[in-house]
Amino acid sequence: MRALLAILLLAGAARAEEPAPIPAFEPCMNAEIARFERDLRRARSGLYAGLAPFVDGRGVEVCGVGGIVRCDRSAAPLPCQHALAETQEQLRGAVLESLPAPEGPGLYRAVHALAKGRSAGDDCAGMTPVLAAWCAAREATRRAELAVLAYQIARENGAVEPAFRLGWAEAPAPVRPRARGRP
Repeated sequence: MRALLAILLLAGAARAEEPAPIPAFEPCMNAEIARFERDLRRARSGLYAGLAPFVDGRGVEVCGVGGIVRCDRSAAPLPCQHALAETQEQLRGAVLESLPAPEGPGLYRAVHALAKGRSAGDDCAGMTPVLAAWCAAREATRRAELAVLAYQIARENGAVEPAFRLGWAEAPAPVRPRARGRP
């Protein structure tokens, strides 16, 4: 009986340690943009004082890497990687289309120019097909990250509407209110 109980406890512990499923790129990006909007509201209300910067675009990296891992675990990794890269390029295009032209010098102008730029050559040339697919998805992540960073800067400066109003992200789910004094 003890052996059976030990096996059941170990099985339960093993199941509890299973990682949460990795979200697909699009839902992950929607969540990241919603998080940015919440942080922006906090910053504008003065509740963000002393906290880490929230305009950084790093969420795109998380979503892009998550997408790559999902592709690696899929039945058809190469077509999945190519589709992921295309999805990221479409996001980049939609974000850049929604941004105003920079006016005057500053950080927004520099990031906007970087986001619109292209590499001097094929960053993935000479690689095996597997590495080339992975590389293309990583490079697309980097380009999308710059576009989202440009959006975040423009949004923080009040130059653009929220992403869901611009049409390239879903409206965030409402945040459920919490009772005061509870975490």
